[in-house]
Amino acid sequence: MTSSVHVFTSITANYLPKARVLAGSLKAVAPAASFHLLLSDDLPAGFDLAAEPFDSVITAEELPLANKSGWFFSHTVVELCTAVKGLAFEYIFDHFGADKVFFFDPDMVIFDRFDELVAALDSCSILLTPHQTEPETEEEAIMDNEMASLIFGVFNLGFLGVRNDAEGRRFSAWWRDRLLRYCHDDRPRGLFTDQKWVNLAPCFFDRIRVLRSPAFNVATWNISKRRAAGSIAEGITINGEPLGFYHFSGFDSGAQEIMLHKYGADSPVLFDLRNWYVDACEQHGQAALGTLPSRYAHYADGTPITLPERVLYRQRVDLQAAFPNPFASDSDGGYRAWFAANAPTMTVADSTVRLDPAGPLADLLNGVGYCFAARSALVASPLKRAVLRVAEWLLRTVARVAG
Repeated sequence: MTSSVHVFTSITANYLPKARVLAGSLKAVAPAASFHLLLSDDLPAGFDLAAEPFDSVITAEELPLANKSGWFFSHTVVELCTAVKGLAFEYIFDHFGADKVFFFDPDMVIFDRFDELVAALDSCSILLTPHQTEPETEEEAIMDNEMASLIFGVFNLGFLGVRNDAEGRRFSAWWRDRLLRYCHDDRPRGLFTDQKWVNLAPCFFDRIRVLRSPAFNVATWNISKRRAAGSIAEGITINGEPLGFYHFSGFDSGAQEIMLHKYGADSPVLFDLRNWYVDACEQHGQAALGTLPSRYAHYADGTPITLPERVLYRQRVDLQAAFPNPFASDSDGGYRAWFAANAPTMTVADSTVRLDPAGPLADLLNGVGYCFAARSALVASPLKRAVLRVAEWLLRTVARVAG
């Protein structure tokens, strides 16, 4: 293992405890590998890199982006943390002389076999893990897992390995460009942030290897076919193989625990693993940091940015030109004031909002509030209009507290 092997994760500050657990797990199995924290946010008070398991912090502001403010605003916080990943691969290749770069989602933990991932990039340029590696046989599992892969992407981009060779760089440049323009959770258009683009990778690129070992990227979407045994103290095995890395996806929303009960009943050690992860995150500051608001989730005056405000801005080149810094407060004649004055009178087609029940609560409340505001502009009854406006105000007030 040499310093030519680099690993990074991408977060906002509230995910710092999880990133610490991930980085610590890498250092335990591969101390010579370099770990970079890609941060689309401000560093929290008291942060001291010398006391952290990270070798460097790369902020989104450092990446080569045109009109950073407008680009950041055009993405939700989740979209932003994924949209910068392609740029980060290129940045780490060029600035650190990396030969091999791996990305891991912050809610992953590396337990063993990292050397196998490094060795795999000796004979390929792009390393991927699919959501499933074995067909489901039960109808409910087909709907939960295989159909989810058709919606969200065949490959889970919580993990990606790329080698700094001609084909690897050709892939990373293509992926970077797609994420710069199209890294959105826009399922009606066939988009799910960074993932679905890579469905096309085997069609466009050579030297791709798909890791089909059941011990890599273990998660609730594949544990129906992956039996876990052993213990945390003595080592966990998956279908008889030592566990490589585990993905705690859906942890904060509660989905991870629900699906674990549904598909992991035959693997009780996975419940011990979940309890271990809860404790590990708490030891790394979850209580203090886990609810930090993101810098890019709010306008300059602290008002949460709604999903409709972001979507309209990224769709309208004229608005991007008129408001190059859309985060500015209303007192500066900003985009927020323009949106409040003009958006409710748009056509129904323009004001369509997609609501994601599994998304952030503030986004859900703001989205519903915007729907009420748009509807209020279409009703003739003053009473109904007033009720809708009051409902909008209440929802946005609650969203501000929740955000």
